[in-house]
This record gives sequence, structure tokens and C-alpha cells, in this order.
Amino acid sequence: MASHVRPQAVRLAVAVVVLLALGVGGWIGWQRYQERYTVTTEPDSGQAVTRIITARLSGASALKVASLSGTLQATASDVRGFGWLRSDQVVKMPYTVDYFVDLGGIGEGQLSWSADTRTLVVDAPDVTVAKPNIDEAGRTLSETHGMIVTRDAAAALAQRVSAVAQGRAEREARSPERLAQARELARASLARVLAAPLAAAGEGDVRVVVTFPAERGVRNAERWDVSARPADVLGNRR
Repeated sequence: MASHVRPQAVRLAVAVVVLLALGVGGWIGWQRYQERYTVTTEPDSGQAVTRIITARLSGASALKVASLSGTLQATASDVRGFGWLRSDQVVKMPYTVDYFVDLGGIGEGQLSWSADTRTLVVDAPDVTVAKPNIDEAGRTLSETHGMIVTRDAAAALAQRVSAVAQGRAEREARSPERLAQARELARASLARVLAAPLAAAGEGDVRVVVTFPAERGVRNAERWDVSARPADVLGNRR
């Protein structure tokens, strides 16, 4: 019984659990280190090879609604030798940034039906911006300047240029103008996606209106009849 358990035994059990947790955490950390930072070589020759180290496939409910693409220019500098060795790099390369809407966030609670105007209003989640994809292999310009560019300086320049390019592409993708354009494209895409099953059910004259969070403060003074769910309306039609 719990009343007869010795304090020493409890402390020992706690210590074992802590040690197991530390062991598992250390093993996971070592696995991640091996995955990211250890060079994989051929077993017999020891030569580094091109190989997929890990691969994970997961499901997603996000709908791609827009893509921003173009060419960007990124610059970076590196200073070494107490300021005597300065090197600079300028690179031009293509980039793409995708925009998504999570369809998993749209349920019956986000649908409103107006019987008078035969309008289905969809309160969609806001557009999300994916991580920019910088096509470094497609560089159209790469210039490095400096009296002496060491190997470490070249590696640092390449890393900094990549980081600068990522940041610049993300700022452009998240600018108010680009987000507004993406929302309009998302609105049209979602309306088409949701209108298709309505048309197949014989409701081709239904208007689909898609709204995003920032737009839902005022509903244009219209009163939406939400007493009947859209699914019930389609069921009655059948």
C-alpha cells in the first residue's frame, strides 16, 4: 500500500524516471546531430556520397492558393584579420514563395447560409505564407570581391547570402500588398472549390462568398440566416 512505501524507494523511482528521460533525450539529440552534421560515407571506401539521409512524408489539409516568384539580389560581407581582410559577395537567383489556406479550419461553424440571396458565406482561416524557396542552383550572377578570400570566408559569405536572400524574399511575401493579392487569389480558389459540390448537387445558382478574419467585423449590414445549415439545405433540395 502507498502508506507503507519507503521514501527511499520513491526517490529511487523518480531518479530512474529522470535518468530514462535524460537517456532518451540524449539519444534523440545524438540522432539529430548525426542526421544534420555528420558526413555519410561509403562503408568500404570512406568516400562522401550523395544520399537521402532521412525522409518523412506527412499528410496536409492546406490548399495552395498563390505563388510569388521572381529573381532577387542578395549581398553579404565578411571581415577578418582585425579588419584587414574584407570580402563581399553579390548573388542573383530565382525564388518562389507559396501561400496556403488550411481547409481543416473550415467546418460547419464557419459556414453561413442566406436563403433570400442564396449565398453561402465561408469564414476561412487567413492565408499563411510558406518558407521561401531560394533556387541557389539557378544563380544567374555570383560575384565575390576581396584581396584574399579564405576558405572560411567563402563559406561564411555563402551562408550569409543565403540567409539574406531568405529574409528578403519573406519580407516581400509578407508585405501588405502581396498578402492582399494572395487573399484575392485565395478567395477565388476557395469559391471554385466550394462551388463545385454545390453545382453537382443541383445548386449551381448559389453564390459563394469567402471572407478572411480581418474582414469579418462588419457583414455589409446584411443579415445572414444561420438557422439552417448548408448541409441541411442541400438535403432538403434532394
